[in-house]
Amino acid sequence: METRRLQMLAELARRGSMRAVAEATGTTTSTVSQQVAALAQDMGTALIEPHGRKVRLTPAGRRLAEHAVTILAAVEAAQRDLSPDAPPTGTVRVAGFATAIRAQLLPIISGLSTSHPELSILVREHEPAEALHLLANDDADLALTYDYNLAPAEPDPAVTITPLWTAPWGLGIPDRVARPSAPGAPEVFRWFRTADWIGNSRNTGDETVIRTLASMAGFTPRLTHQADNLNLVQGMIAAGMGVGLLPMGTTTLPGVHLMPLTAPDVVLRAFAVARRGRDSWPPLALLTDLIIRQSAQGV
Repeated sequence: METRRLQMLAELARRGSMRAVAEATGTTTSTVSQQVAALAQDMGTALIEPHGRKVRLTPAGRRLAEHAVTILAAVEAAQRDLSPDAPPTGTVRVAGFATAIRAQLLPIISGLSTSHPELSILVREHEPAEALHLLANDDADLALTYDYNLAPAEPDPAVTITPLWTAPWGLGIPDRVARPSAPGAPEVFRWFRTADWIGNSRNTGDETVIRTLASMAGFTPRLTHQADNLNLVQGMIAAGMGVGLLPMGTTTLPGVHLMPLTAPDVVLRAFAVARRGRDSWPPLALLTDLIIRQSAQGV
């Protein structure tokens, strides 16, 4: 059902003649007649009937004209809401990993309650693959994801990807064990070739990085434990259960030592991801811009 045809019917109900509708809409009486006839065919019932030299709406035509007023108003409201010039209103659904939510999103949300009270943010904590799945199924409007320079994510032409920030990662080891003096990542990995390795339980990127560097060091790592919570990873390291990747600059728990990894570096790269065509939606565009600004201040 075309809204233009509904508009013609609604105008006919208001103005009483096809000539008046034609003048109001800047078209011809023939066009008005054709549009109303096509609408009648769509609905499977007569909408107008002869009335002297003019026409009048049938009972079905009058009922549809009443619906048309409501439908056209809703369409107009939707167009205003989705216009790039419209003020940001509505709910933006964000799925993302914990660090990005905590460091970039939460500081923004508190300010939005004052600056844009008609905009609300729905937050769901997910690892990248989970967040992108929600985005693809239209269960999220924005995904905050990450990958590693040594484990890059596959590009998807259906989405737009905005880089946010990068952060170097190192290797967390028990503080009480001997550690190598050589700075290179392969040398550090080779030192711990007999250790148990802790990977991420919900993302394969960490495992790919570990296996890549272990391969450069000439061994196959024994990946035994999995945890996606970084505090839990540190707790496992402190308990002597193994070694695992951690962000440099993080505050370490007692019993954990963090070694830098260089040549090659291990770098986490964070992104804001939206479906192509949806990224211009005013609430989403505003939130993405605010996240970019927050990211520029550092994690």
